[in-house]
Amino acid sequence: MKRYIYLFVFLTTSTLSAQNLEYKMFTVVESIVPNGLGRSRMISETETVDYKSATIQRTEDSKEKSKKKRSELRTNTFQETKLLNFYNLGGIRFNNIATNDAMVTAKINDLASQGWELAFVNGGVESSGDKDPQGIFITRYIFKRVSE
Repeated sequence: MKRYIYLFVFLTTSTLSAQNLEYKMFTVVESIVPNGLGRSRMISETETVDYKSATIQRTEDSKEKSKKKRSELRTNTFQETKLLNFYNLGGIRFNNIATNDAMVTAKINDLASQGWELAFVNGGVESSGDKDPQGIFITRYIFKRVSE
């Protein structure tokens, strides 16, 4: 009986460790430019790219150049979802923030229904300081799922 239990545990852990994971991400860019002049968007990739074609191995005496130009790296197909800006002429628009939250939640729920699990969230802010009223919030949502 012990042998069967050991065999079951071994087969179960072997199967779990052999699973391939795939990752997907989308980025939310929310403008904090006053008067509604900024652009806020949710961006998702729609095609895979080969990062290796843009990667080189550098050493101290290496002069190797990237295999591709920047313009050749750029993808022209992606999903762009319009979001509302945080500010307009009246100041902060809390209903715009709530609307953006609902849009992002809808995207997360859609990906979850496709088997994606939210793995990481990474946020950042770009601003030049107190005297600069312009800037952006960037949030990256990273998902994973077991490959089929």
